[in-house]
Parts: sequence; C-alpha cells; structure tokens
Amino acid sequence: MEPEEFDSDVLRQFVLAFKKGKLKAIVKSQPVPKNNKGPVKVVVGNTFDTIVMDPKNDVLIEFYAPWCGHCKKLEPVYTELGKKYKNEKNLVIAKMDATANDVTSDHYKVEGFPTIYFAPRDKKNNPIKFEGGDRDLEHLSKFIEEHATKLSRTKEEL
Repeated sequence: MEPEEFDSDVLRQFVLAFKKGKLKAIVKSQPVPKNNKGPVKVVVGNTFDTIVMDPKNDVLIEFYAPWCGHCKKLEPVYTELGKKYKNEKNLVIAKMDATANDVTSDHYKVEGFPTIYFAPRDKKNNPIKFEGGDRDLEHLSKFIEEHATKLSRTKEEL
C-alpha cells in the first residue's frame, strides 16, 4: 500500500480490494535488461516468472550478491558454463542479483550466496538445489546433465 494520503477511507478501500483479489503485488526489481542475448540470461524480479518458471525450459539459476567474494569467483566459471550450453534450445543458464530483486516463488529459498537451483521444465515448484559439489565447470556440468529433462547429445561426449 502506497497511499499519498492515509486515512480510514483509503485503508478501507485497500482492504476491500485485497479481499476481492484486485491488488497487484509490488515486486522489487531492477530494470528489465534491454539486451539479454549473452550466454547467461539476467533475471530480475519482473522477469522471474517468464524466464525461470517457463514450463518449456529447464533453467539453472544462480542467486548472487554483487559484493560476495564466492560469487565473484564463480562468475567466469558460470559464464563458461553458459557458453558450453548456449546451443541447447530447452536449457537456460541464468543469474539474478538477489539483493536487488524479489524472488517471486517461495520454492526458491536464498539463504546464502551464491545459491544455485536447477528448475526442471516439468517441476518448477520442486527445484533441485546444487549442494556439496565444487562450483567448477565439471561439477556444474555434471549437475545439469544429471537433472536436465531434454539435452541434445554432442560429439564431445562420444
């Protein structure tokens, strides 16, 4: 609620609109990127549902903080991971600054940085948290290969 003037009538109207389901949630969000064509897609509060929750794609999402040392160390590895899988039509490698954007799903708990989830296209409300492995290209790739619902096989694997 962001009223210019606050009185009992404004509050009453707000409560009535809330009860009728006519209010739109205020989502903290950075501006939507104008160019999001890189190997790692940038997700903001206003694009979380359209990118991460898209039922057509598997999504690996990293929640980071710009000041986090572990996140800064992960960035070149994560970019390399995005390049490795850039030709996969049904897989999105994404990242979100969790300090500047709201995560609009309760299924993605961010309690430290970086936090990485894999969201299978058919189980968006049951994401798989990356835990226990080194955050390097090999372990992140293995995590993707293990959980992806639809990957094309390349000659590299033969």
